[in-house]
Amino acid sequence: MFTRLQILMAPAAFGLLLTMSPLAKANSEDPLKFNMVVSAGAAACLPNASATVRVIPAGPVELLDVSVQGLPPRTEFDFFVIQTPKAPFGVSWYQGDIETDKNGRGHQLFIGRFSIETFAVAPGIAPAPVVFNGPFPDASTNPPFNPIQMYHLGLWFGSPDAAQAAGCPATVTPFNGEHNAGIQVLNTSNFPDGQGPLANLHP
Repeated sequence: MFTRLQILMAPAAFGLLLTMSPLAKANSEDPLKFNMVVSAGAAACLPNASATVRVIPAGPVELLDVSVQGLPPRTEFDFFVIQTPKAPFGVSWYQGDIETDKNGRGHQLFIGRFSIETFAVAPGIAPAPVVFNGPFPDASTNPPFNPIQMYHLGLWFGSPDAAQAAGCPATVTPFNGEHNAGIQVLNTSNFPDGQGPLANLHP
């Protein structure tokens, strides 16, 4: 059992671990740094939206450090690794959430594979669990496909209601955990479709 003192000290200990461990060694290297830009669908309602991304090598993984600004305050957004930055997006992976503060700024650190080796593959057809049956219901099987490299990033409103409250279209998209998200807000369309920024990092 952990004592209350141990629980209170855990965040500080974790910070010290990052400072002293091989993970932190990547901080002394030059990380891959790039910007995300406002998507076409949100350009009229959120013209000042942007993001700064740093990808820091950390041994067998990368640290993806994302800072967003110019967004509605106290709003949840969903962050994805995607095949292409704009529709039809291709293969897309739900990485996590970013929530903004009262000033419309947010920050999140993701740990995973964010490099030239980022890919998805489906060697064959297999059953898939059907959990959500909303506007974009789950498929019961997958289509088979060879490895597909995924080098782009995108950020979506967590709900169409949140998008509408910000003066954006209330279009429903599948880009959240329950597949009833709002429109895309930010993406990496400042890079060519087949040459997303993650491809620039060679582990």
